Amino acid sequence: MLMLNVLLAASAYTLAPVTDGVELRTPDGRVVFEYVVRKPASTRLLAPSACFFHPLNTPSGERVTDVAPGDHRHHRGVFLAWHSAEFREKADFSAFGPTGPTRGFNINRGDFWGWGQFAPTEGRVIRNRDVRLARADAQHAVVEVSNDWTIGERKTMDEATTVAVRERKGVYVVDLTYRLTPEQDVLLNQTAFGGFCVRARNDGESYYTSPGGKVALPDPHYSVPDLNWPAAAWYDYTIRLTGGKTVGAAVIDHPRNPPSTWHNPRYVWMINPCIVAQGPVTVKAGAPLALRYRVVVHDGPAPARLLGTLAAEFSSAQAP
Repeated sequence: MLMLNVLLAASAYTLAPVTDGVELRTPDGRVVFEYVVRKPASTRLLAPSACFFHPLNTPSGERVTDVAPGDHRHHRGVFLAWHSAEFREKADFSAFGPTGPTRGFNINRGDFWGWGQFAPTEGRVIRNRDVRLARADAQHAVVEVSNDWTIGERKTMDEATTVAVRERKGVYVVDLTYRLTPEQDVLLNQTAFGGFCVRARNDGESYYTSPGGKVALPDPHYSVPDLNWPAAAWYDYTIRLTGGKTVGAAVIDHPRNPPSTWHNPRYVWMINPCIVAQGPVTVKAGAPLALRYRVVVHDGPAPARLLGTLAAEFSSAQAP
């Protein structure tokens, strides 16, 4: 009976607790990712929030992400956040008398990205409520994450994220669907970067590719949104590690997302489709903002043909 139980346990993806979160393993025991729900005690991470994926590994077990690198210590694996958000609720001017303002707002500004240049970071924390394995078998797993975005002790936004994972033709395919429902109207200000980000490791020679091949465009800069790279079905980051191994990750955008340009500076080593680069985005209270991304994690150079297939399938799929 004990042997039978071991075989059954090994026949599906598993999600198990680790020191600062949970880890997803394939049926044969390889770690796909950890989801970090609290800041590790020994971390150099400057951002107040955890709630990120790291390490995100290739099928051979090589890590592609980084946390709190020396150049940007608020960066953290795979995460979703903005660094210039305004949560707005209608102000009550009834006590002001007949000459009071006709309309106005109480505004709480927040930087959940963790940089602190355009809005406060203190007390702006994404807090995890729950992570659970919703479904799993030998071919795939679905993980559900529930987070609260808070300012002080007040919840400002609810996050419900679904993570679907499978292995296909030697790569991991990780589909992420974020549903963000604010308690008050929220204005995401126009900035060159922010939103969904894969922060990659930088200990080697790296380059970006797109459906058109190796990218030769000038680097974007945070102060000029127009320098972002144009919309594309996907961009890939590949790195030849100092140890000699080549690994990488691609992000595939979904056509139902708001229009994005991509903030992928070679000197920051990240992939960032930015929905606010072309203008601000307003999300009404109680009306969810749904964002969908597919991350493809690979050993070796970018598998361009497979990425094209996966992008086409993702675009045509009826995302939940």
